Amino acid sequence: MKAAVWHGKRDVRVDQVPDPTLQEPTDAVIRVTSSGLCGSDLHLYEVLGALMTPGDVLGHEPIGVVEEVGPEVRNLKPGDRVVVPFQIACGSCYMCERGLQTQCETTQVRGEKAGAALFGYTKLYGSVPGAQAEYLRVPQAHYGPIKVPEDAPDDRYLYLSDVLPTAWQAVEYADVPPGGTLAVLGLGPIGDMACRIALHRGAGQVIGIDLVPERLERARARGVQAMDLTRYPDIAAAVRDRTAGRGPDSVIDAVGMEAHGGNVSRLLQNLSAFLPGKAAEKVVTKAGVDRMAALYAAIDMVRRGGTISLTGVYGGMADPMPMMTVFDKQIQLRMGQANVRRWVPEILPLLTEEDPLGVDGFATHHVPLDEAPEAYRMFQHKEAVKVVMRP
Repeated sequence: MKAAVWHGKRDVRVDQVPDPTLQEPTDAVIRVTSSGLCGSDLHLYEVLGALMTPGDVLGHEPIGVVEEVGPEVRNLKPGDRVVVPFQIACGSCYMCERGLQTQCETTQVRGEKAGAALFGYTKLYGSVPGAQAEYLRVPQAHYGPIKVPEDAPDDRYLYLSDVLPTAWQAVEYADVPPGGTLAVLGLGPIGDMACRIALHRGAGQVIGIDLVPERLERARARGVQAMDLTRYPDIAAAVRDRTAGRGPDSVIDAVGMEAHGGNVSRLLQNLSAFLPGKAAEKVVTKAGVDRMAALYAAIDMVRRGGTISLTGVYGGMADPMPMMTVFDKQIQLRMGQANVRRWVPEILPLLTEEDPLGVDGFATHHVPLDEAPEAYRMFQHKEAVKVVMRP
């Protein structure tokens, strides 16, 4: 089959790789009909290559049709249409029963001291072949895949794999009071959708911050107060000016490790690409590799006693945190990978013809899988907000 394969920093190719097969009785194999390109895929493309192996299949946002199921998968049959969450969880362990599927004790990658295995996402998370491919082996298929209607367009349900639950959890963790104010740093796919969800759930004011004109206009069209980062020398002060001098009740950092700014961290990120394997791994997993401008801005702008929700991916093990400020301002911090199945029951009723969150038109680009290298380049250069690949 064809698949988008990692070969090195900024080197994604479409290769022929072996077709997936059932390996465990709880496996399924699906034929992928659409697969999203995620902002966290760019971390592999640009920053976290030391944790990848040439030949790794990328991607973790698939929708498709069941081709084959193992004998212990009794909830699915060939021909069912399913969305597959980006994490692999069993549904019955201590963590899953508490809605913490990203910490699943059955699939935790204990050798790397990491949480649940993820599709297409480094040796830290199990080196599981990803979903930017024609076919996908789905472990724990008795629990993970979500059956969806056969006749709706792919895009209506595709984002249940990652974008919708990630943005939903970001808003839930932000704990915006009714009628309160939320600032969202970064208007890529997750930040954009978080703005839409917050407005839908009753936030009184949503301020979206980015520096890409197309993203800013897209957010304004949905009722967001969009602010161009390049126009404000002190973005935190500018946001406070819009919130009675106090700051927003809540801030979502939807940027993460690749924020603009932070030259020393940027140097470490680039250095890791040129070191031999084990040395590069140490830099990535032990050094402060993150550029933390977005998080520092969030800490600066949130009101005292407010909440910061981190959904942008951070990977540094020695990142400096301004703990005195966090403590003094009595800031609450919540973070983590989205627990997809935890939020699906709340999101599914919104995926209707009325489309209150605008999922049907959320993707800015649809491309064939054969164009994956160009899709990565385009996304990395912010020439697209959301790319969907079709095998």
